[in-house]
Amino acid sequence: MTCTTDVIDAVHALAVRAREASHDLALATRATKDAALLAMADALVTAATPILTANAEDVARAEGAGTAANVVDRLRLTPERLEAMAEGLREVAGLPDPVGEVVRGSTLANGLELRQVRVPFGVVATIYEARPNVTADAAGICLKSGNAVMLRGSSSASSSNAAIIDALREALTTHDLPADAVQMVPATSHDTVAALMRARGLVDVLIPRGGAGLIRSVVEGSTVPVIETGVGNCHVYVDAAADQDQALAVVLNSKTHRTSVCNAAESLLVHADLVDDFLPRVVTALQDAGVTVHGDPVTAALHGVVAATDDDHATEYLSLDISVAVVADVDAAIAHVRRFSSGHTEAILTRDQATARRFVAAVDSAAVLVNASTRFTDGSEFGFGAEIGISTQKLHARGPMGLPEMTSTKYVVTGDGHVR
Repeated sequence: MTCTTDVIDAVHALAVRAREASHDLALATRATKDAALLAMADALVTAATPILTANAEDVARAEGAGTAANVVDRLRLTPERLEAMAEGLREVAGLPDPVGEVVRGSTLANGLELRQVRVPFGVVATIYEARPNVTADAAGICLKSGNAVMLRGSSSASSSNAAIIDALREALTTHDLPADAVQMVPATSHDTVAALMRARGLVDVLIPRGGAGLIRSVVEGSTVPVIETGVGNCHVYVDAAADQDQALAVVLNSKTHRTSVCNAAESLLVHADLVDDFLPRVVTALQDAGVTVHGDPVTAALHGVVAATDDDHATEYLSLDISVAVVADVDAAIAHVRRFSSGHTEAILTRDQATARRFVAAVDSAAVLVNASTRFTDGSEFGFGAEIGISTQKLHARGPMGLPEMTSTKYVVTGDGHVR
């Protein structure tokens, strides 16, 4: 990915301003940051009319361009979703400040006092698609953790993001924090993405949040360190020992509660002992909810089921579609998950604790749930406030990324004239 010198210079100038703002944030007290977060929440509510008007423009453009319904759903804001964004900022304000937290400490044999403490990264950039709620979530988490943030949303949400960022920046200035702690990187061309990816030394961490193509492009092409978020081909396995009524409710919630999000279930695995009773029941319930079922040969024998291919089992649909496969036992379920999972979230439904423990130990995903919907893999649901993304990598951060994940550490060593 290449870009022009003018674009590089413009984006890097924004990064320099963000770097300066990060110096002020590193010294800000929790009281100052929390007051600013509450002001940012109020600003979103106060600016509801211009934000929702701008969002309606984005939605109209997307629908006029024939954008897929699931993408439009991620793009659309409602008064309720806007209030939820504001509430997310209030929740972050109420959480402990990670900056300065002592991760570990001791007094060495020579009397030196050693402490490892949390510190901000400095400048965090995020590249994301469609979802304007990410704008407020990322700004809030970065502010609380002492980081300046550079937000590069998609062109499809440019009007919404601009209105949201205007409100957030104005709120910052009322609490003696630099407006440049929250900055919008223009979405006028893909060149600005390339420029961010090459801003090593100015941007400390880059977080891509979106489809597989965007994430792969950033991970493979960035010189800035990347925290990789991932797509969600999430599985639900219904074991022979499951409570079938409970399992049915969890499957339906996992799939249909909101289809356009990464923690929605895309794949269902059913134990072979449940083929005669539970399988027809869950397939019918899914179909009644408008879901198209893509089934393996056993499932495809049922009315209305589409025969599934390996590609179907590997797909993150983000729509009213699900793949279904019958498996011989928990080990076969684990093997299926290992083959097709994206490493995001898997769930098992069973009353057999030994089976549950085996599944949890053997499945290598960022989150594994027992007798609960995949929709719970979420920063807010985990009590983190908002989240900046869900990491599917294994270094530094994994799963929903809240405040601690937006920090690094440094060692503070205190002596009394010690020499070596």
